[in-house]
Amino acid sequence: MKIRLLALLLCANSAHADTPQQILDGLVAQAGPASVTRGEKLFRGKFSGGKTADSCTACHTENAKLPGQHARTHKAIDPIAPVAQKDRFTDAAKVEKWFKRNCQEVLGRVCSAQEKADFTAYMISVK
Repeated sequence: MKIRLLALLLCANSAHADTPQQILDGLVAQAGPASVTRGEKLFRGKFSGGKTADSCTACHTENAKLPGQHARTHKAIDPIAPVAQKDRFTDAAKVEKWFKRNCQEVLGRVCSAQEKADFTAYMISVK
């Protein structure tokens, strides 16, 4: 019984200890190959129809390694690039929640699986 409980706890903890590459691999499995170039265009692009901002950089700044500030609330935002913020893109549930909220705020719609994969690939590529 103790061994089974320990195994269950270890599995539960590892579910929240993914690497950004593992998150990307899961997105690629859904969408197909990711493009860093498309991901950068998504990050830097200007869009209409968003609820809060017209671009990701409106809150996250042009440099994904730097902290940002929410365009409407002015709340501080940690850097989005995993190289600067070690816990970014390490929890699949948080990543999905983040995409759900922020795609609506910037694009005014849900991001496609391909956009999620591309965006994540770009963020991982930022050094």
